Amino acid sequence: MAAKYIVGIDLGTTNSALARSDATAAEEHSRIEICAIPQLVNPGEVAERTLLPSFLYIPGEFDFPGGSIALPWDPEPKLVIGELARKRGAESPSRLVASAKSWLSYAGVNRTAPILPWQAPEEVPKLSPVEVSSQFLQHLRTVWDSGQVADQPELALAEQDVLLTVPASFDEEARELTRRAAEQAGFQHVTLLEEPQAAFYAWLESQGDAWRSRIKVGDLVLVCDVGGGTTDFSLITVSEENGELTLKRVAVGDHILLGGDNMDLALARVLQHRLEASGHRVDTWQLHGLWHQCRMAKEKLFASPRTQSAPITLLGKGTKLIGGTIKTELTREDLDQVLVKGFFPEVASSELPARQRRIGFQELGLPYAADAAITKHLARFLSEQIRNSLEAAAIRRGRSGLACPTHILFNGGVMKAAVLRDQVVQVLNSWLKEEDFDGLGAQQILDAPDLEHAVARGAAYYGKARRGRGVRIRSGASRTYYIGIESAMPAVPGMEAPLKALCVVPFGMEEGTEATIPNREFGLVVGEPAEFRFLTSSVRKQDHVGSLLEDWGDDLEELGPLEVTLILDGQQGTVVPVRLETRVTEIGTLEVWCVSRDGKQRWKLELNIREKTGR
Repeated sequence: MAAKYIVGIDLGTTNSALARSDATAAEEHSRIEICAIPQLVNPGEVAERTLLPSFLYIPGEFDFPGGSIALPWDPEPKLVIGELARKRGAESPSRLVASAKSWLSYAGVNRTAPILPWQAPEEVPKLSPVEVSSQFLQHLRTVWDSGQVADQPELALAEQDVLLTVPASFDEEARELTRRAAEQAGFQHVTLLEEPQAAFYAWLESQGDAWRSRIKVGDLVLVCDVGGGTTDFSLITVSEENGELTLKRVAVGDHILLGGDNMDLALARVLQHRLEASGHRVDTWQLHGLWHQCRMAKEKLFASPRTQSAPITLLGKGTKLIGGTIKTELTREDLDQVLVKGFFPEVASSELPARQRRIGFQELGLPYAADAAITKHLARFLSEQIRNSLEAAAIRRGRSGLACPTHILFNGGVMKAAVLRDQVVQVLNSWLKEEDFDGLGAQQILDAPDLEHAVARGAAYYGKARRGRGVRIRSGASRTYYIGIESAMPAVPGMEAPLKALCVVPFGMEEGTEATIPNREFGLVVGEPAEFRFLTSSVRKQDHVGSLLEDWGDDLEELGPLEVTLILDGQQGTVVPVRLETRVTEIGTLEVWCVSRDGKQRWKLELNIREKTGR
């Protein structure tokens, strides 16, 4: 049965949102609407909000007495999710899970192991990043179903056409973990969509047919997406095919763990130093509380430009609740000095992010960007990210080779602040002037509709576009993918045979398309366990299907290997000649098919991750 609704889900680092459109209604009645999300906002109080804060609180024995966290659909929940979790976590940060999405993308930890809250005391139960993400999605599914299903199970959220967004810079492992989180939450089929694309789709939806008068052939749109945990940059070109304007995403930046979380922590450290200078000692957990309070104070100041300060109250270590509190304030000058000048400084386009000097031993944790200057990361993206792009001829460049956007679209909660958007435009315009281009005016700054809900709204629009009811951005694979090929060389004691990298999915390969490795056969191990190694690159965009690399330096990074046993009529330890075919599915899964010489046998490999065994 066809889905009744097209649903867009923004599983954000800081906030999550849900949007829907009636897939069965006539076009003029299929508008996209933001769904309300019931959640605990105070003990004993459930209210509807259009955002679900992506925070999870693990209650202690005496945290919420008397059933004060009961929900209409669960009288005794073991976890608190949403607004109340964020509020309570500011007071007791050791039981709060935040930035789960950032942990989901961090390969330095076992993301399926119970590790969150990170470094919490032993008595606090732990969850994995996948489980936390699944809990957020399960909350969305539960509130949808409690209001929709009743006697119509076909209206359950899991039965709808669901589009789930991820950062454009997520690699295949992070995408696969996101799919797994959705499966654990009860979603059988979801389609992943890059967040910057979703933001652009939201802009298209807000413009109607007027978008064709805002951008023209040859234009280059920069999507600047700064969210709670990550910074993403993408470039979209405007071209013409068969007399129609077409859009194509041609570049995606690296995965940068730099966003609102970093900014809130920086503000907290400023207040920590201020408090300690006045004689107060702020320990690690008090700093976490200060961190979350700074986030709320920052949001209040940005929302009220005339307000000059916001009070901060920190619980002390004394036995008396009132006597143990410490008071300070966050000022507008703090925002200007720390956020505007610290995170968005005026720099030359040649000033790239600094590499932090490494200390021999480090505390394990999220690999935040070493340089907090977002404008420097933008300079690197525009100057280096597309240097090998097949679309280089279509990208407007300055005399130094810098990619020079004609338009900019902002996305992410951080960019809600007008002062930060203005700063980015000012810095970008200084670069354009150096490249002999005019700066961006008001018409070139694409007015992002409702930044808090744009990604969810854009995901729903993409679902409509897939059905022929909207404009699609051509994109395809955001990275180039390779499979490892063992060299045919004599064995050398104590040394593995050199590994070659065979390009199986080139950058930009469209969803739903297939490719065949031309004029080559490879030996496939069947009948016994074998390890298949996959590699990826965000910079090698010139490689085509069948390119075989022997020396790639730092251009490639290896993904988790896939360990499987491929069966052939009971044979064991056999090597059979095969040709390779690849396919990018409509849901973004990358498949490698191994086809026997006679075409009678086919084996499929998917770029999934391998469960970590700890070895």
